[in-house]
Amino acid sequence: MQEAIPQIFGDKELAKVIEAILMVAPEPVASVDIANALDIADDQVEAALTQLSAEYERDERGFELREVGGGWRYYSRSSYDPFVSQFVSGSRMQKLSQAALETLAVIAYRQPVTRQKVSSIRGVNVDSVVRSLQARGLIESAGETASGATLFQTTTEFLERMGLRSLDELSPLAPHLPHRDELSELAQSLEK
Repeated sequence: MQEAIPQIFGDKELAKVIEAILMVAPEPVASVDIANALDIADDQVEAALTQLSAEYERDERGFELREVGGGWRYYSRSSYDPFVSQFVSGSRMQKLSQAALETLAVIAYRQPVTRQKVSSIRGVNVDSVVRSLQARGLIESAGETASGATLFQTTTEFLERMGLRSLDELSPLAPHLPHRDELSELAQSLEK
């Protein structure tokens, strides 16, 4: 038998309940979802989230509470990134291969995009890489083209891992692309 949830929370109790929910959530949680689950007003949850975030900042905890990907989630404090990176690289956590990173970048910037288009851009078959990215929850199906080819797009998990609120925060590609003059020079040098 499930225990009844109290309907009235004091500020401290609400903060603890929110912490407990965020600790088990596999993805960012919207304040409205917490409010609905607790049957309380969204503005009450928003105030508690903002207060918790400020409290963690004031206490300079090793973690922080951030709003990303349409919800709230805990992250390690950026000043501790070197230590976290050392732990992660020394652990058995699997990193993305260069092929996976390149494929993910193409999908992120060209979405929705077909596997064939990604293969064309990269110049190699990306079938296994796309399956791997799907299994990791970084990309998902975004429907089909008129010919039946599956379109792919990035997921909320991708935004979360990148620390982005939306795709609009992706860095522009133009500064990283070669200029037309450089491309002409490269083409000429390859013809020789």
